[in-house]
Amino acid sequence: MPCIVECVPNFSEGRRADVIDAICLRVVSVPGVRLLDREMDAAHNRAVVTFIGSPDGCARAAFLAASVARDLIDLTRHTGEHPRMGATDVIPFVPVAGVSMEDCVALARRTAQEIGERLDIPVFLYQKAASRPDRENLADVRKGQFEGLRDLIGKDPTRNPDFGPPRIHPTAGCTAVGARDFLVAYNIYLDTADKNVAQNIAKAIRFSSGGYRYVMAAGFEIPDRKCVQVSMNLTHPRQTPAHRVFETVRREAARYGATITSSEVVGLAPLSFVSDAAENYLQIERWKPEQILESRLLEAETTAGFLESIAARTPTPGGGSVAAYAGAMAAGLVAMVARLNDKKAEQGPLHDLIEKAEVLVGRLNQLVTDDAQAFDAFMAAFKLPEENPDKKAQIRAASLRATQVPLETMQAALAVIELSVECSAKSKANCLSDAGVAAYLAHAGAASARLNVLINLPGLEDASRKGEFRTQADALLDKATAMMKQVDAVMSAKLGG
Repeated sequence: MPCIVECVPNFSEGRRADVIDAICLRVVSVPGVRLLDREMDAAHNRAVVTFIGSPDGCARAAFLAASVARDLIDLTRHTGEHPRMGATDVIPFVPVAGVSMEDCVALARRTAQEIGERLDIPVFLYQKAASRPDRENLADVRKGQFEGLRDLIGKDPTRNPDFGPPRIHPTAGCTAVGARDFLVAYNIYLDTADKNVAQNIAKAIRFSSGGYRYVMAAGFEIPDRKCVQVSMNLTHPRQTPAHRVFETVRREAARYGATITSSEVVGLAPLSFVSDAAENYLQIERWKPEQILESRLLEAETTAGFLESIAARTPTPGGGSVAAYAGAMAAGLVAMVARLNDKKAEQGPLHDLIEKAEVLVGRLNQLVTDDAQAFDAFMAAFKLPEENPDKKAQIRAASLRATQVPLETMQAALAVIELSVECSAKSKANCLSDAGVAAYLAHAGAASARLNVLINLPGLEDASRKGEFRTQADALLDKATAMMKQVDAVMSAKLGG
């Protein structure tokens, strides 16, 4: 099983899309990290970004995102409804697969130390990573917000950070980094402009003031909608389901002559969040989430749907995407063989090889999409009206990208072959064939991607650039073919063929 972590950093910026674009761009620049979602709220002036990947990849992406936020967000000019203490306000790590909560705690501490030391930002550990019981609750850590903490950090020993300088960053504030389980950010809107109503309801439902065990809540005014909002974090939505909270808010609102107008989920939520509500309101007997058709078919549809898309009468996904997918499957095989050869793979001698293979799985999987998008962008530019002054420039840019992507696929596939050589040499006989398949499949991916480099060269106007791309592609394939001789030698020696 691959090691997957979810990271959901919150940034104190919900009005400037270019800032969040810059942050997300740094996140996806990390191999093996996949951006799942981004939400911006102008009233709260806050953005929530969600990405997944390997533990090391997510830690790297979180640091880079915090670095961009430090440079682009100035809390001295920030206003919004949501409490905040930092440009990057909070960074939680959530275990998804093959990773324990203890692993995420270690990841949080490592990331917190790097942010504190390299970005000169004070960092507090919270939730499962908290260094002290009084810092488990994020609201307690954030108490006083940026303006209040500016006067306390470095002066009040109880508010000294876990990492970083004993003084607040003048514009980026401070950051909380932690580890936690999945939670759902859930908001309910009421048809009243009285903020006190929302605050009283929030007090009634949150655990800290006697409400539900797994609910954190606050009341806010939403001026642009002329209403108020009960904003919640449901920290264990299976234990305290949304429909129970929803009905309590409805009853409490009625006491003040208010009604619910709508609700919203910020970011992502598990399928059970909706399934549990459906079961409750529809009163379905003996309901099981497995009865949801899409849930049962998801794994099959992922593969079958991709194959169907390849076979369809559409140019994408085409040969470039298939080449990248071949490389991704090869990298997955390498990780599998390494784990089968080392029962203690997470701490054993093949641990580095596994991590490198998983990063390549993510990178090549992203290139599957990148290749299709590059071709689609080229076709869109080519179809622009002739009178469009930007048409030629867009075609040039699209042609360049369409050439770069398969070259990047070749580079990643070559890296997979390198890992396959090491894996083949160390593999036991019972899974040696899998290591060989990984190598041959990666070589096929590299050779196939080279064809996509060549077919896009005529679209480049710069003759020297064409020559550079051809030379690079030929050199990469030569290296790949040379390494395959090593794999063939191992296969012949150990399998006798």
